[in-house]
Amino acid sequence: MDVQETLNALVDKLVTWIQDFVLLLPNFVAAVLIVLGFALLARLVRRIVTAGLGRLSSHQSINHLLGTVAHLAVLVVGLFIALGVVGLDKTVTSLLAGVGIIGLALGFAFQEIASNFMSGVILLVRRPFHHDNIVESNGHIGVIREINLRATIMSTMTGQVVHIPNNQVLNNPIVNYSTGRRRVDLKVGVSYGDDLEKAKNVAVTAVEAVAARDTNANVELFYEGFGASSVDFVIRFWIPFQRWPDFMAARSEAVMRIKRAFDENDITIPFPIRTLDFGIVGGERLAEVLATTGLARSTPGNGR
Repeated sequence: MDVQETLNALVDKLVTWIQDFVLLLPNFVAAVLIVLGFALLARLVRRIVTAGLGRLSSHQSINHLLGTVAHLAVLVVGLFIALGVVGLDKTVTSLLAGVGIIGLALGFAFQEIASNFMSGVILLVRRPFHHDNIVESNGHIGVIREINLRATIMSTMTGQVVHIPNNQVLNNPIVNYSTGRRRVDLKVGVSYGDDLEKAKNVAVTAVEAVAARDTNANVELFYEGFGASSVDFVIRFWIPFQRWPDFMAARSEAVMRIKRAFDENDITIPFPIRTLDFGIVGGERLAEVLATTGLARSTPGNGR
């Protein structure tokens, strides 16, 4: 008797499940169609996002990654809608709560990684510099080689490869030297005994002959002050600039031309001068001090 009751209960349960399934069959079919529709929509969204980002950024890995994120986001929305159609609202709520908790935990665990990732995306969208640009950032000067998901990679002028986290690049000043041209500032000093107007004319003429100089901009020379052994000035000129050797070569040529021109015109670039004062009050000559102390050197014919 107990066995018969158990079988009857089992049959009743199966019948109830079949009836419920039949009743839910239209909703189930609709849910499947919704998932398929959102799957096709997700593929279309990924193509659109990837193509749109391709016009803004040449970094293909970032473009594909963001396209994949958009693809997954559309799929998740479609899945939640499908679960709601079949009456699994509580399941949807539980999934959303679980996703929120997991997302919060992952956010704390991978905060630095997420920061570098988002900073890399912003750098690629804003494009403050491009591949092969000469950039100064975080105390390093070098050529940009790559921007990946974590860091900006540059090659320094001495050959080292530097990986700078993207968030540090974004949150600190960036100097981009590859803007098409650059100014060369050269500091020089002339002797106090030279004619300053003549020295200015000679220096400007010498620099105007630099081969790489941008002739659309005038050479500028300004006297800055009185140094310990010279009157100091800065001479400035512009050059087309793409690579670091462009700047180094132009500055080197300017130094050689100024030195040659000064030599030809008897203009002195003085050495540092030090004055030794042997008097308590000052103003005593070295020969007099040596004579009074008996340390003066003998001269030929004086009998010493």
